[in-house]
Amino acid sequence: MKDMYIKIKKLADKYRSNLKNKLKNRIEEMDNDDNSHYLIYKVLGIPEKEGKLIDIYQNKGRFLYKYADSFLEEAAFLCFKYKFPSAKKEKIENTISIRPKTFEIDCLVEKKAYEIKWKDATTDGDHITKEHTRVKAISVKGYKPIRIMFYYPNREQAKKVQETLETIYKGTNGEYYHSDNAWNYIKKETGIDLLNILEKIAKEREENEYK
Repeated sequence: MKDMYIKIKKLADKYRSNLKNKLKNRIEEMDNDDNSHYLIYKVLGIPEKEGKLIDIYQNKGRFLYKYADSFLEEAAFLCFKYKFPSAKKEKIENTISIRPKTFEIDCLVEKKAYEIKWKDATTDGDHITKEHTRVKAISVKGYKPIRIMFYYPNREQAKKVQETLETIYKGTNGEYYHSDNAWNYIKKETGIDLLNILEKIAKEREENEYK
């Protein structure tokens, strides 16, 4: 467990550093942006100072979500790799429809094909169609589709999308885990308490850096 803590801590440090640099560069870029759209902010009752903060945090949020998703997927993959050395990522052909040509499996352990998400708040109907196609293609390949999503959306429309996806997975003899069940599944399958490791890293960050 200590070895895994060290590996995941190094991974977290790498993502943290990359994110910090990315945010710094973007904010510097924004200093030269055309801000004429602030006129519309003012018309809608948003002062210029607040509008600038909104733009900054909107940009920060986009990068943060992207990095959070990639980090947690990679951390979960490390857990599977620890327990199952043959675990790998794999691309499979889309044999169901024309687009996309291939689908990527985040983690393949023998016949178990894992889709790993930190969260998914999409409300796009096309997302359901694409996921349905992906799950069917995985099933046709002879793999068992399993979705692991650590954080469930808060909005009702997004929840309905996830409920539909859960039905799709289970309808193809797959499995779907979210929230506490996702963390528990990782621990049960790999023997690694990923949630505990991340909570420890977060606590150390707070104690050493946020004072």
